[in-house]
Amino acid sequence: MRKFLALALATTMTVATTGMAHANAVIAQNPDSVVKALQKAGFRAELNKDSAGDPMIESAASGTNFAVLFYGCTEHRNCGRIQFVVTFTGYKNTSLEALNEWNAKNYFGRSYRTDKGAARLEMDLDLDDGGMSAALFEDNVEWWTTIMANFEKHINQDG
Repeated sequence: MRKFLALALATTMTVATTGMAHANAVIAQNPDSVVKALQKAGFRAELNKDSAGDPMIESAASGTNFAVLFYGCTEHRNCGRIQFVVTFTGYKNTSLEALNEWNAKNYFGRSYRTDKGAARLEMDLDLDDGGMSAALFEDNVEWWTTIMANFEKHINQDG
């Protein structure tokens, strides 16, 4: 009987802990959780809507504005993924060769040229099916800001 009670208590604790962890998770289905996690990490985060009506967060790091776009949405809600995105205009080294060089040497953050010739950098996160912990999300945001700064240096070099 004691073994049964111990097993029942362990199962209850696991379910309770999992429920609490999920309640504190950063999930794309709840854009406010993304806003709060960004703000907790020290970033400005303003929730708006993109041109299609999906959630979008406007933020900045080290004086560079970026956006967090939501994808996989159903009727502009219940999204599954987010994408950090920044567009740089007027930089010295935004040739296709320079952007391809960046992509070949960097695992995180893919770059390309927009149809208007600007350099664009993106990084995706899958926040569906339970999302991720606030600590892991903050770690990903730190990666994003580092990648963004390094990319800006890369495209500001003489080509």
